Amino acid sequence: MTDDTNARIDALVKDNKVLLFMKGTPLFPQCGFSSRAIAILDHLGVSYESVDVLQDQGIRQGIKDYSDWPTIPQLYVDGEFIGGSDIMMEMYEAGELAELMADKGIAKAG
Repeated sequence: MTDDTNARIDALVKDNKVLLFMKGTPLFPQCGFSSRAIAILDHLGVSYESVDVLQDQGIRQGIKDYSDWPTIPQLYVDGEFIGGSDIMMEMYEAGELAELMADKGIAKAG
């Protein structure tokens, strides 16, 4: 990964309270895992930003190196890597994801 790509990813992660690196967009997710991640965030009703990794090969590979996590989507909250869609689902079902959002003061979308 180039330093430039790493710096861009780092800036995105730090500049957005809730950020989802995904395949596609929230309106048109391009894989089932990204679709599920969006559904979870939408159900929680939180404001979030997304990055379509299909639009940028550097970020598509770079985010895997950045997080040391092999798959996309990837969720970051308050600059911290949370996990992919399976971890999001487990946390959501246990009530932990809603609790995390509340603890971090993440505002409801509205």
